[in-house]
Amino acid sequence: MIFGVSVRGGDPFVSSGVPSYANHRYPVEIISHCVWLYFRFPLSYREVEEMMLERGVVVSYETIRRWCLKFGQAYANSLRRRRPKPGDKWHLDEVFIKIRGEQKYLWRAVDADGNVLDILVQSRRDKAAATRFFRRLLTTTGQVPRVVVTDKLKSYGAAHREVMPSVEHRAHKGLNNRAENSHQPTRQRERAMKGFRSPGGAQRFLSAFTGISPHFRPHRHLMSAGRYRFEMTVRFTIWNHITGVASLPATA
Repeated sequence: MIFGVSVRGGDPFVSSGVPSYANHRYPVEIISHCVWLYFRFPLSYREVEEMMLERGVVVSYETIRRWCLKFGQAYANSLRRRRPKPGDKWHLDEVFIKIRGEQKYLWRAVDADGNVLDILVQSRRDKAAATRFFRRLLTTTGQVPRVVVTDKLKSYGAAHREVMPSVEHRAHKGLNNRAENSHQPTRQRERAMKGFRSPGGAQRFLSAFTGISPHFRPHRHLMSAGRYRFEMTVRFTIWNHITGVASLPATA
């Protein structure tokens, strides 16, 4: 582990599962940089296009959109594989989101360190929806938690008794601030995007966003300036490896 960045089963800088860039006119450095800008900062595709134009790179916002759809999830999956094993205490929460005027629910689970385990956009927050999210979590993480912390929504209790009755369940709103706080970056992006356009689009964006954005958000308030810069250097190096930039030959 290097300042919170660890890899399961090997060297953190060994590239694996690098996406194919065959038949793409632009080099990997430009593609990965555009994807990084879009998922790291509250920018629109047109704003990323403008920033690239200022750097002398002419690329349309529609091309950037296709890159984000094609490579964003692949990058997020690679970063997730390099994360430490999740803690055994999970915090679950759901928030309202508006999609084309209809109320939907964004379910989210984080561990005790605030690492996002999974998200799921659903139309309801009843027992069936909670059960679906519980089962998805167990499949995604491949492990069973020691403790599950939720608010007092009764759907959690019913799903808990059905899916993981042997796991301790603590239902208390005051204990679940970690999960509630984890929604803040999503809310920021939701405002910048003026809302999501479809449940499927929200699920696709947030699945990639919650894999990429936290990688570049270490706990800055807990670090000195020097340690923070070193941590970010490590994380950018990992990013370059999972995107394939680091495997390119050096130029004189």
